[in-house]
Parts: sequence; C-alpha cells; structure tokens
Amino acid sequence: MLPSSFPGPSSGVLLCIDDNQDVLECEKAFLESFGYTVLTALSGGRGLELASLHPVDVVIVDYFMPEMNGQEVAIEMRRLRPKAPIIMLSASRDVPEQVLKVVDVFIAKDHLGSQLLPAIAELHQCRSIATSSYDA
Repeated sequence: MLPSSFPGPSSGVLLCIDDNQDVLECEKAFLESFGYTVLTALSGGRGLELASLHPVDVVIVDYFMPEMNGQEVAIEMRRLRPKAPIIMLSASRDVPEQVLKVVDVFIAKDHLGSQLLPAIAELHQCRSIATSSYDA
C-alpha cells in the first residue's frame, strides 16, 4: 500500500537506465501506472542516445553498470540535457561523495518504493516551475 503522501497520477517523460532488464521492466511498469511515459535503456550509451532523440523530464540511472557507470552517464547527461534532473539508484550505499555531486538525488534501491515517486514529483515540479519562469 502506498503512503498518502505519494503523488497521484502524473505526466512527464522519464528515462530509466539500468543494465538489469528485470529492474527496468519493473520500474517501467510501476512508473507507467502513475501516468508517466517511460523510456528504458540497458546501457549508458543507449540512454544518452535516447536522451538526444527525445525530451526527458527526469533521468533515473543505476550507479553500477558495465561500460559506463552511473557517474559517467550523469556527467554526459548534464552536457546533453543540462536541465534534466538526475536520480541515481544503487543497491550499495557506499557510493563515493564525488558521484553524489553530479546528481540531484540519490536513492538506495532498498528505499525505492518509498522514495522514488516523491523524488520524481519534486524534481519534475521544480523543473516545470523553472522552465515556465523562463517563458514569461
């Protein structure tokens, strides 16, 4: 059961990057059930490619991945989509401090169920407010 503080159905495009297919499928199904459009990538390179082709509101990236780890992906994503907030996930809580400096939010995977939706809602709302203030 979801806490009453969880946001209701929403909209926006989320990009989930994780080398574990099962994790990606679960994240996609879960987030789509709340009204988000979810793009998925099994590698950092593919995630960056998708971000270059599609507007994304929030990027969710795993830290431990082969080829490009989450920090490398986050650094490149900042160049590609500087306004897109980045949430980093990891099964380990021992992520180096310098890694945490390149992302907006860090969530340990064992807290994913309680922290992911509120973090997305907050980051997406902050981005929407900032974007609309530039439009004025």
